[in-house]
Order: sequence, then structure tokens, then C-alpha cells
Amino acid sequence: MTQEEILTKIQTIVSEQLDVDAAKIVLTANIKEDLDADSLDVFEIMNELEDELEIQLEADEKIQTIQDVVDHVSAQLAANDEA
Repeated sequence: MTQEEILTKIQTIVSEQLDVDAAKIVLTANIKEDLDADSLDVFEIMNELEDELEIQLEADEKIQTIQDVVDHVSAQLAANDEA
């Protein structure tokens, strides 16, 4: 799965969870500040990504931007491919 495909999946999920226009969900967007998400929203987004992509995502406090989510998901997908 490419970075662009991952981003598209994240945009869809975040848009639905936060009721935000997908155009606002860009790589540089801060999830909490720019998209008005709280910790529970982030948790729900990660759970949805786990279900959709059949991966396990560890809760990571360093995840602040959409780019962080893309990187985190990409790394987990790569790890699953190696397993």
C-alpha cells in the first residue's frame, strides 16, 4: 500500500469520525489543534484503521499530525509484510 493510498484511507476515516471536510485533512494538519480531535477521537481513529487495514497500532503519544499517522501505519504494514 502506497503512502497516498494510506493517506486516502486516513482522510476517509478521519473525515467520518470528526465530521471534517477531507480537504482539511492534509499531511501537515495537527490532529488535535487543526482538526479539533480529543484523545478519544484519536483512539477511535486508530481503532478504525486497525479494523480496516487488519493491523495492530500501538498508542503513541508522539502522533500529532496526519503525517505521523501515515508513517505509523506504513511502518506497521511493512512489519506485517516481513512477518
